Amino acid sequence: MTVDERTRTATVTPGRAAEELELGRDEFRLAVQLGLVRTVPAGESGRRRVERRELDRLKAAPDFPAGLRDRVRAVGTTEAAALLGITPERFTRLARTGHVSPVRFSLNRYRAVVWTYLAEEVAGFGLACPALLTGRLPLELRERLAAQEDLRPRNWRARRLGVLLRATDDPWAQAAAVASMLDPVQLAEVVDDPYERAHLDRLRPPWPPGMPVRAAGRDIAERLTRADDPDEILWHRLSLALALDEARTAQAAPHPGDVGRSGEAGERPGAGTSVRKRRQPAPTMASALFPPALSPALRLPPARPAAAAPLQPSAAAAATSPATATSAAAAAAPDLASTSTSAWAPAPVPTPAGRPAGHERPPSRPAARARLLDRLRRRRAAGGGRVGGRKRPATWP
Repeated sequence: MTVDERTRTATVTPGRAAEELELGRDEFRLAVQLGLVRTVPAGESGRRRVERRELDRLKAAPDFPAGLRDRVRAVGTTEAAALLGITPERFTRLARTGHVSPVRFSLNRYRAVVWTYLAEEVAGFGLACPALLTGRLPLELRERLAAQEDLRPRNWRARRLGVLLRATDDPWAQAAAVASMLDPVQLAEVVDDPYERAHLDRLRPPWPPGMPVRAAGRDIAERLTRADDPDEILWHRLSLALALDEARTAQAAPHPGDVGRSGEAGERPGAGTSVRKRRQPAPTMASALFPPALSPALRLPPARPAAAAPLQPSAAAAATSPATATSAAAAAAPDLASTSTSAWAPAPVPTPAGRPAGHERPPSRPAARARLLDRLRRRRAAGGGRVGGRKRPATWP
């Protein structure tokens, strides 16, 4: 029996685990998010399963299944206000000032954000702060509400980040969880290495469940998942810098050209010394004309004299093919190497076969010119000029 078969035998799928725990799909997902139900990775597919012993542990609780169901019960604003015996408007004010943290959010058909809270936490807040449930709110809270303060997105992000950090022990995965709270501009300012940013992007945690599919709603949801307050952005930037230092100490991010080596026990492949390939320069005219063996002898001096000798027509005429140009350059190599800098003159530029050398004009065609002049004379003598000197209309083929 292979390792994957033993893992599948000792674990169950999330759907089967929710059925045995007597939880709905959303309730089971929330239980996993809160850490009430532990999951393990199953193979290389990335999917997670629940161990059989974890189910046995939850079933052995004295308050199963009512206790587990109460801990994952989520309520909206109206239900939460009914639990506290206050109006929904007052509960919204208390949630905006940070007294109750949402556990998840969704968008309704009007693209309005609907926050959901844990019923257990709402009841605990009512027992801890009964003075805020009646009478007028304190002056500090009223001033914060007048300034349009809303801590619900920030508190939800803090809860989600805590869940992501507890779900892994990999330093790079933890750094990727912190990086997911920043927008790409802030991330590029903290992580200047593009390969490290690519590695963090590969390890980026998945979007929270319930993300909208349409573009308009998805843009709103993505803005809620990223920090927008200045002090929150600063906090995540500092946290990311510290997490990157710890991750770099454990293992460097993979770069192109890294050569993996078999290291000690527990060391992942590719943790050895990185070997980077240099990009080969593009071939030039000099490399095409002169072989590599002649390159040291034909090394040019650092400075070019002000006046250069004129090109030799004999040398230009002799170079009628690449083979002759190469042989000529090989023959002239000792002379160029022994020549001093002051008496240096540029070598004649070889001319491809069939083209004129230098600025010489191509040979004329006397027969064609004579025929053209004779045709013009006959047209002038016959008086076949255009009437009125108007131009002939152009016709396109």
